[in-house]
Amino acid sequence: MDKYEAVIKLLMEAVKAESGTDEFRIPVGVSNRHVHLSQEDLDALFGQGYELTKMKELSQPGQYACKETVTVCGPKGAIEKVRILGPVRKQTQVEVLAADCFKLGKKSEPKMSGELAGTAGITLVGPKGSVQTKEGLIIAQRHIHMTPQDAVKFGVHDGQTVSIQAEGIRGGIFQHTAIRVTDTSSLECHLDTEEANAMGLGSSSTVTIVK
Repeated sequence: MDKYEAVIKLLMEAVKAESGTDEFRIPVGVSNRHVHLSQEDLDALFGQGYELTKMKELSQPGQYACKETVTVCGPKGAIEKVRILGPVRKQTQVEVLAADCFKLGKKSEPKMSGELAGTAGITLVGPKGSVQTKEGLIIAQRHIHMTPQDAVKFGVHDGQTVSIQAEGIRGGIFQHTAIRVTDTSSLECHLDTEEANAMGLGSSSTVTIVK
């Protein structure tokens, strides 16, 4: 009887461990190139007093995709119809893919949103004018949005970098994934389209923190 009880206990622990893994899976959000505009640059590109047209709510509270697009221009080429995300920000930020830098003829490195000091400038063209930014061109560093409660659950803190694991035939581990903790965050791991494609991930995929 003791042998059977031990086997049942092991089976129950295995089932519990397996079911518990879902609790620690983090939804993936795949992000393409996009632009965040300051009000000053929005006015220059679309006309004085222009207001962005909300097209689709995004997963992070208060963020949304806009109907408006701009052309991003560099010394070697341009990328048309780059989506604007709202609301307006204090400073314009242009997030591109690594491959876009070759097309534009601009150098950029992975940076966290808002960390724009020392980054390259870029030209934006809209229907009413153009803007040459002094800085703001970045490749978005992969990161995980979460609340303070999520941070306690996962045993991490704001500003920490961790590794994440993706399952599947093209799965693997991404290092240097930043943790971003705010009271208004929705739990989600943000990857750009190049990163997601490399591991066969989509909007229905999940990853786990492996530190």
